Amino acid sequence: MKALPVVTVLLIAAIGGTGYWYLNQRVPVGNPDTYQGYVDGNLLQVGPEISGRITLLSVDEGSSVRAGELLIQLDDTMQQAQVELAAARLEEARARLRLAQAQRRRPEEIRILEAAVKQAEAALEVSKSEYERVRQLYEQRVVPKARLDVAKGALDRDKARLEEARRQLETARLPARAEEINAAWASVRAAEAQLQEAKTQLRYTRVEAPASGMVQEVFFRPGEIVRAGQPVLSILPPGNLKIRFYVPEPERPRFRQGDLVSIACDGCPDGMKARITFISRDVEYTPPVIFSPQERAKLVFRMEAKPIGEAARLGLGQPVDVHPLAGKGK
Repeated sequence: MKALPVVTVLLIAAIGGTGYWYLNQRVPVGNPDTYQGYVDGNLLQVGPEISGRITLLSVDEGSSVRAGELLIQLDDTMQQAQVELAAARLEEARARLRLAQAQRRRPEEIRILEAAVKQAEAALEVSKSEYERVRQLYEQRVVPKARLDVAKGALDRDKARLEEARRQLETARLPARAEEINAAWASVRAAEAQLQEAKTQLRYTRVEAPASGMVQEVFFRPGEIVRAGQPVLSILPPGNLKIRFYVPEPERPRFRQGDLVSIACDGCPDGMKARITFISRDVEYTPPVIFSPQERAKLVFRMEAKPIGEAARLGLGQPVDVHPLAGKGK
């Protein structure tokens, strides 16, 4: 009588083990008709190319924008001043060019340049004397090497200034004066480039929409300072919406890029579709050991599909169910 409970326990264990083996062998892994996913999108991060304070933000979250529409205006006081300064320098350079082309140097100008040469020569003599004095003190270890370096730098500087003054005097005495005219042309071109740069910096204070779409999020408001390249808002163009879903490893061969899939969600109309545009080559999760079909089901492949028609109205983050379609490629 005491052996009966033992036999009963063994029988129950055998039945349970058989049932566990049967279920593991016969029950399919996952649901072959429905795959979980959600709505995702490639957002455009929009911000200025220069740093500054926001003075105008013409849109808010949920606003529809058109490509080229003004979104952000930065304080442009400094950039306006730079444009005016560059324009004045350009006019000055052009005036110097006209003067160089119209007449030769007057005697008074020659005398000024001669005086500049004499001044540079005198300064060079002073620098030479100072350098020799400091060098002797350095050799006697009275002053440090840095003092000698400073004296040497002053000597080299005054040599260069004397050379520059002599060249200017020689140029002024040339009958043709072609070098001066060329220099004036170079100054004009440099001033034109500076003006163009200033105008470009002024344009950078205005940020326009790079594409049509809907504003998803605003990160900064008027009065705040943003750095160059820092996003102020994000835009989702309609063509950047996508469905992201995951397929278990055993079901991976059912899908190919270009196939159509059916999209379903709570409260959504029937018949929504999307076309697969991406199938990942890498799994999203890999268990330590793979032995059985049940373990292989833990491997999922990420896929993406572009919404078609009514499905393009879905919102970011919305959960969806994805179903494969017959005649998928059509």
